[in-house]
Amino acid sequence: MVSPSPRVLLSGLGAVALTALAGCGTAVGSGAQDHAATSGGTPPGAVRTVPAPAPTTASPAPRMPAGIGPDMLARIPRQSRQLVVVTGRGIDSSQATVVVYSWTAGGWQPGAVWPAHNAKDGWTTDHHGGDLRSPIGVFTLSDAGGLRADPGSKLPYHHSGGFHVGGRGFEGEPLAGSFDYVVAIDYNRKPGTSPLDWTRPLGASRGGGIWFHVDHGGPTHGCVSVSQAHMKQLLATLDPALHPVVVMGDAASLAA
Repeated sequence: MVSPSPRVLLSGLGAVALTALAGCGTAVGSGAQDHAATSGGTPPGAVRTVPAPAPTTASPAPRMPAGIGPDMLARIPRQSRQLVVVTGRGIDSSQATVVVYSWTAGGWQPGAVWPAHNAKDGWTTDHHGGDLRSPIGVFTLSDAGGLRADPGSKLPYHHSGGFHVGGRGFEGEPLAGSFDYVVAIDYNRKPGTSPLDWTRPLGASRGGGIWFHVDHGGPTHGCVSVSQAHMKQLLATLDPALHPVVVMGDAASLAA
């Protein structure tokens, strides 16, 4: 978007680790043999084999989000039951994919893969306003809004003419309609307010206004953009009762 965005900045705050349940069951066998010396039925020297106990069965590890390494997994709050994973093609790439995951009895279940754009110059772990890079990290998703009326958002939705945008993007594409629907990413912002709120807890120099918004066909200033249909689907899916978060960054950083 045009940059003016499991807690505001989970990548900087300690979060409860999501621990993978894993185990290893080893079959316990026995080579012990008993020699029976009897005066009757069983001749001396005959052996009786002691049956091996049945192998123990380990509980399978829950399914983890694809491409997410232990560092990022540890930042996901334990109470989160929805993840939006944004995977950039490379540290300097503006091309990405988005997958929404839901927590089930078997672990994290992925949805469809959506094409997306991120910032023009890629990704960074030290985002500042105007650097044309998207911030890497794990962030809560608390508020939504847009120029158009609420299409059925579960998140609090802020309908305002302030989401109007004009002009053209980096590749000459028109930006009109980009903010018809947005979801604020809680990077350097105050959750529980409109995405248009300019409160910057980390200071103005650290940027802000990082959103999911409607794709305009080119790179963004720092946001993540998907098609209008996918934005409406995202709004209908994200549920504050499930404590949704976004895990975002280039593929190599997410896998660390």
